[in-house]
Amino acid sequence: MTRRRKALLATGAGIPANYSRLIARELGLNARSLSRLLQGTGIDAAYFLKEDSLLTHTQQVRILHNALDLSRTPDFGLRLGQRLTPGTHGAMGFLANSSPDLLTALQAIHKFLPTRASFVRLELRQADNWLECLLGFELSLDAELSRCLAETTVKALFEIGEFVVGRPLSEAETLFAHPAPEYHRVYPEYLPGQVHFDCSSLKLKLPMALCREPNASANHENYRLALEQCEAMLVQLQTLKPSYQNRLKRIMLSHPPGTLSEEEAAATLFMSKRTLARKLKKEGSCFRKIREQILSAQAAGYLSKTRLSNEAIAALLNYHDSANFRRAFKRWFDVTPEQYRRGAAAQQDHRKQAPDAP
Repeated sequence: MTRRRKALLATGAGIPANYSRLIARELGLNARSLSRLLQGTGIDAAYFLKEDSLLTHTQQVRILHNALDLSRTPDFGLRLGQRLTPGTHGAMGFLANSSPDLLTALQAIHKFLPTRASFVRLELRQADNWLECLLGFELSLDAELSRCLAETTVKALFEIGEFVVGRPLSEAETLFAHPAPEYHRVYPEYLPGQVHFDCSSLKLKLPMALCREPNASANHENYRLALEQCEAMLVQLQTLKPSYQNRLKRIMLSHPPGTLSEEEAAATLFMSKRTLARKLKKEGSCFRKIREQILSAQAAGYLSKTRLSNEAIAALLNYHDSANFRRAFKRWFDVTPEQYRRGAAAQQDHRKQAPDAP
């Protein structure tokens, strides 16, 4: 851990800067114009762009204030929330994606939200046939910033819910504490279901029947295994020296396997696809090579540590069919998945049978 990171942690820094980097992207800023967003924060663009950089509550509020000043759109909070897809929340988002239903996903967010946005408070209450998600902020906010954060956090919950359920949450009810803004007619474009203003608290209400609908995305046990392996790889990556290869690996591991495009990765790093390719080339690598390093390691782990079928592993790694996965695996290891699994099983049996070393 760097001295700068230790110093920030000592002052209460614990908010990942990737959320603010999304703010910069929504504003259309590039690396040279980031100073406008960071004005008054005491941090520079170089630190801000580091993958593991953290912000204090005060710095996060200052960035939000600056963003509202720079934004040309009144519905900035809703637009920002639309960017907060599950993949932007790191391991917490992956855990929500893998949950068996929306209720379990929201419980995961409630438990792990302090690790991502410690200034946001989420409480879950069951009332009759409804689940109430009560939101609050542990910050001193003016009316405009409070409305912006309310819009952003509610829309982010909708993004997670719609991923898990597999459709718009049209049965939901959203209750905002702020009065209806002048642009209130655009709310239905972002938030399905009923929307109310001037309520006693900020709340998202979901029918319990909706919360118990099965996750439409994938096999939940498979996703659990994928999450465990991704978390292990992230821990390993934290010990590596900073490089564009490792920054790219961390970004890839915060997304479902094989889904991050080169254009999206470059945008996350605030550079063009060509610039990213040039920097990776200087380190003796490229986007495809890094992508295949991660996919091959995950595939090998599934084959050696689980009994998942080739079809299940192919689905986990986002291959269209098992034939494509088999061809890729043969290219990586010069053996078929079946041969690799038999070899791994034989090695495990040999280790079990070998006498203990003196």
